[in-house]
Amino acid sequence: MQRDLPMADATTATAARVLTVRTVSEAALGVKTFELADSEGKPLAAFEAGAHVEVTLPNGLARAYSLLNPPAENDRYVIGVHRSPDSAGGSVCMHEDIKAGDAIMVTPPRNNFKLVEDAAHTFLIAGGIGITPILSMIHRLNQIGRPWTLHYCARTRAHAAFLAQLAALAEASGNRAHFHFDQEPGGARRDMAAATGKGGPDTGTHFYCCGPQPMLKAFEEATQALRERAHVEYFEAKEAAALDGGFVVVLQKSGMTLPVFPGTSILDTLSDAGVEVAFSCREGICGACETRVLEGTPDHRDALLSDAEKQEGRTMMICCSGAKSERLVLDL
Repeated sequence: MQRDLPMADATTATAARVLTVRTVSEAALGVKTFELADSEGKPLAAFEAGAHVEVTLPNGLARAYSLLNPPAENDRYVIGVHRSPDSAGGSVCMHEDIKAGDAIMVTPPRNNFKLVEDAAHTFLIAGGIGITPILSMIHRLNQIGRPWTLHYCARTRAHAAFLAQLAALAEASGNRAHFHFDQEPGGARRDMAAATGKGGPDTGTHFYCCGPQPMLKAFEEATQALRERAHVEYFEAKEAAALDGGFVVVLQKSGMTLPVFPGTSILDTLSDAGVEVAFSCREGICGACETRVLEGTPDHRDALLSDAEKQEGRTMMICCSGAKSERLVLDL
């Protein structure tokens, strides 16, 4: 899918606003939901199904979380956070330090996982906390009366959030929701090729997948023949960042030329030089640092750009991508 290229000086950070944590709830084993709203009841920026917001935590970390509530709502954002055993401080902080009544800085919604609303059918696959953007999509599909099928995978029923809500949404709309628990008796991992029909004919069905890395890799392999109709969202880096260095970055607008040394990212190089750019995840999954490329060949390492967009080389995520050319000119 073609996406709009970012404005060179665009930043969501400057548009962030302080929201109040209205409620904190237990959604499943290791999963909490956080309802965020304006303390004075003012409307929030509109969002589309599949969108996320970036939250600045008390420990200084910034983390992106998908919105799971209906896009028609403008009085609140609801996010779900899984407490990761490998947390670098983000999910632990959310679970242990954030309480109802707290004030927290939140950016306007950004969407890298857009729903094609006029698809003949929408096939949704979620694993664990990957259900959050999928749930918002289901709300939207029900609102506009479009057909969908869901396959939701979790270790056990206790680990699966929003089961009753998902079942009710399916029943109310006449659609189908299938639940798979691979660590329960008789459970097994979902066969991704079988689930997606091994590519199948061009029936107009669009496929969406959000979940852990092995699921996403299996999904991408199973849908190679229908890439324009297959959509994924990563919660962590897809591959290692490009840190080989050995090239220079030219900033067209500021007139600066900066060497990028081995072991350093473009983003770190710019930050060390006092150049302010928008960023959040540092893993190429949120899109905050997407930057126009005016000259040179990027070494793409993000999980957002399509193969066609990477081939064109008109834009890149400077937090994780490097350069295959000796010189890279950016619209900064």
